Amino acid sequence: MTEIKNILIIKLSSIGDVVHALPFLEVIKQCYPDSKIDWLVEEEASKVILGHGSINRIIVSGRKRWQKDILNPLKFINTSSDAIAFFKDLRLSSYDIVIDLQGLFRSGFLAALSKGERKIGMSGAREGASFFLKEPPVPVSYEQHAIDRYLKVASYLGCDTTNFKGEIPFFEKDKIYIDSILGSSSEDQSIIAVNPMAKWKTKLWEADKFSRLALMLQKDLSCRIIFTGSKQDVPVIDGIISKAGNTDRITNLAGKTSLKELACLYSRCSVLVCTDTGPMHIAAAMGCRVVSLFGPTSPLRTGPYGNGHKVIRSDVDCSPCLKKECDNTACMKNITVNAVFDAVKSSFGGV
Repeated sequence: MTEIKNILIIKLSSIGDVVHALPFLEVIKQCYPDSKIDWLVEEEASKVILGHGSINRIIVSGRKRWQKDILNPLKFINTSSDAIAFFKDLRLSSYDIVIDLQGLFRSGFLAALSKGERKIGMSGAREGASFFLKEPPVPVSYEQHAIDRYLKVASYLGCDTTNFKGEIPFFEKDKIYIDSILGSSSEDQSIIAVNPMAKWKTKLWEADKFSRLALMLQKDLSCRIIFTGSKQDVPVIDGIISKAGNTDRITNLAGKTSLKELACLYSRCSVLVCTDTGPMHIAAAMGCRVVSLFGPTSPLRTGPYGNGHKVIRSDVDCSPCLKKECDNTACMKNITVNAVFDAVKSSFGGV
């Protein structure tokens, strides 16, 4: 078999999807320990893989920023120069294998621009991405989890896919910051994280239900509760906390953690309660048990990966519909506070 020395992984976005590709990276490196692995990723998700010991070089695409700035006369020159430098960087190395795990036109186009002997991807690719491959797409099922689909590609490359962790690397400075909030003791089993937000309106659970849940968790489990989210989520989360009873044991860290700091935080928590959103995958990757609320999306494809997690769904015939907009959000509204509390209590006890 031809020696594999240089590998390019193309997984551009989103944060959750890049987290899902970390097990693939690990098993590829185990299979080809002497290889140099580069990863092509977009800016927002690049923080997931920054500092990963298995990666030789991270090639960052500023696609979204370029699209925003290219028509601005004041930014045109800098944007054009940045994009040209990126494409030169992409062409800097010659690869034995280029692997497109994104399966969209933009990833396929970048695979075509790269210098690779073999260019492979998965079945089910959209927007003509398979046209840019040099080998038939690896057959995968989209009724299985994304991580398992990626591992099918690793199996195709001759890799043993049974041994991986999939953890997000973080730095000492991230640990120091989280220690300053939580303390440096190892008694973290009493911490429950809550991430109540989501990018899709259809994925949201009512704010007052999160308030009632937080109140029940404090009374029955005597736990410390930490809310997480983005800076834009602060007003909503402040409102949730204000109705959650005793706020002395509740901390709002929305907008106050980087992605690495969030990964470190979740590694210290017993349970994360959340909607179907990126932090769910971060927590699962860091070994935190997850209780996730699913409505319009399918947990088989994008749910928390691994053992010990719990998915709460209501019995609605139209779910999953994969709609970002919907006049009837019964799939989320019908999820009861008691059902979520029981799942958290069970997970909190390690059952």
